This record gives sequence, structure tokens and C-alpha cells, in this order.
Amino acid sequence: MSQSTESTTESNPFTKPRFIIAAALVVALIAAAIVIFLLPKGEDTAQPATVPSAPAQSASASPSASNIAGKSVCGLPASSETTLGSAPKSNWELVGKMAAPTDPKTFGPGLTDDSGFRSCFAHSPTGALYAAMNVAALGSSGASELEMKLADKLLVPGAGRDAAMRETSAGASSSGNSTTIQVQGFLIKSYTASEASVDLAFKTDTGALGHSTLSMRWMEGDWKVKPADDGVTFSNVSQLRDLSGFILWAGI
Repeated sequence: MSQSTESTTESNPFTKPRFIIAAALVVALIAAAIVIFLLPKGEDTAQPATVPSAPAQSASASPSASNIAGKSVCGLPASSETTLGSAPKSNWELVGKMAAPTDPKTFGPGLTDDSGFRSCFAHSPTGALYAAMNVAALGSSGASELEMKLADKLLVPGAGRDAAMRETSAGASSSGNSTTIQVQGFLIKSYTASEASVDLAFKTDTGALGHSTLSMRWMEGDWKVKPADDGVTFSNVSQLRDLSGFILWAGI
């Protein structure tokens, strides 16, 4: 089902994407609070399509078998499931101002250091979902130490991570943005043992709804985010009229 597009840039809180994870401009998937995402004028705002089956991966593009197999780096149990059709029962805690799911013995984060940096998630669809949400929450925290660790440790190595690290080192920060957002729902759009695509729906403190997708890769015993070469981590950013088509899931 299609949705109408906002008529003016001024009235649309989803314009001018600065969706770069560096300095965790993960600060506003819906208005500027989790990698600031703002819907460009005239962009389609259709609801998520039916979840597609995961595309076959070429041997050259796939992570090695040693990266795919086994438990997480902190020993969380793996799962052979490839779908997630209902919301997991989750405990939530605030990371900055955003509620993030937590189940340290089953889905993650299995490791949280003294700075509050969270990592190590289960090799399962639920683990990928928890990882995506925790990346979003860490990125919206406004804490420079967490932002640097996020770019360094939870992004897939390559040009995108390098760009994110440069931005973070240069002092870019999301902390100046006063907009807060909270997750409201999700879809696991595709899932294999090595790759996952997680679509998250958010709501701002003004009631605006939006969604965007994170591409995840299982490597080195954890889920990491695959950024674009310019450091952008969220894709398919768009505004929503409602949460139709999403599995409802929220901590606040």
C-alpha cells in the first residue's frame, strides 16, 4: 500500500539524510537521533513489501566458513532458524535516551564494557535484530567513546568503516541533536548464516514515524553492520504513515 508524500521540506522531518554512522550519526532514523535520517522531498513512502527470500550468495562474496560456523565470540548459543515471525519477549534498558533490548545469556549483548559499549550477539535472526537495535542505540548515545568503538568494532572493515572512523576522529557528533526516537517495530527482510537485512521502524518524540534498513554480516563471532563506502549505514530511509506491515516491538 502506497503512502502520500509530504508536500514541503519544511514540514517533513525526514529530509537531508546525514545517515552516517560515524560519530554515530545513527542519531535520527526518524528525525535526527540515530544516524540522522530525513526523508527527501518527493520520495516514495510505501510500506515494507512482503519479506523476500534471501538471495543466493556467490562464493567470492561470502564470508569464510570459519567466520560463519559456531557460537558467538562470547559463547552465546547459535540457532538454525532463518526467520522471525513474531516479536521476541525482551527486557529493555536505556542506552542514552533510546531503549535497547537486552538478553545477555541468550541473544546479547553478551559483552558490555565499563564505558557501556555493547557487543557479542547470538548467531540467529533474533541475535541479528538485537545487534541492529543496539547499534542504533549506541549511535544515538552522543558519547564520543562509544561512537568511536562502534565505528571501529561493529562495522565491516572496508572503505565505509574507514570513512566512519575519519568522521568520528574529526569530532562529528550526534549529541547536539535534541530529537529522541524509539523503535516501534521490525522486519527481518532476509537472513542467511552469513548475512541479514533488518528493517527497523521508529517514532520520534513528536510522533513522526519512519523506517530504514541495516545490512548485517556475521564475522569474527558477532554481527557487524555493512556501511556504504561513504560511511552511511542505514538504507531505504523513508517516512511511514503507520506501522502496517511491521511486527510491533517496543521498549517504551
